[in-house]
Amino acid sequence: MRFYLKLLVLLVLPAATMAQNPAVVKKHAQTVANALIKGDYQTVVAHTYPKAIDIAGGKTKMLQMLSTGLSQMKQQGFSFEKINIGEPGKFYKAGKEIHCLVPETIVMKTKQGRFQGTSNLLAVSGDQGKSWTFLDLNQGSIKAVDQIFPNFNHSLTIPQPQQPIKL
Repeated sequence: MRFYLKLLVLLVLPAATMAQNPAVVKKHAQTVANALIKGDYQTVVAHTYPKAIDIAGGKTKMLQMLSTGLSQMKQQGFSFEKINIGEPGKFYKAGKEIHCLVPETIVMKTKQGRFQGTSNLLAVSGDQGKSWTFLDLNQGSIKAVDQIFPNFNHSLTIPQPQQPIKL
């Protein structure tokens, strides 16, 4: 009996820790950041929280909006120089999902110089941490959190994005 109990613990423990593995979350967030810098918007959309995609009108429409918006930014002299992904914060259970904040620092080039902004991504897993999707927490998405996430755990406090600073 003891042997089976130990075996059960050995089998369940890795699955439980995988659900809350900051390195996995950070790796997935870095994939999205790298895709954004490279202009690989399909990867960005593929890693976006599904309900946010639905609200935007579906994958095709979101891809078009993202592509058009970032193309207009480039025409106005804006470009992403680098995106640094920080260490994920505490994990929170939210209904059937796991949520955590992932800090990000974005450096952009503009006609007026280089600027750095800091904000957060909301990392969301609906499969116990095997895969993660993200929602950029800007002013609009922060206000819509309860609409997007009906089971949002308000113990997770979302800080306001900071104003970009000139470098």
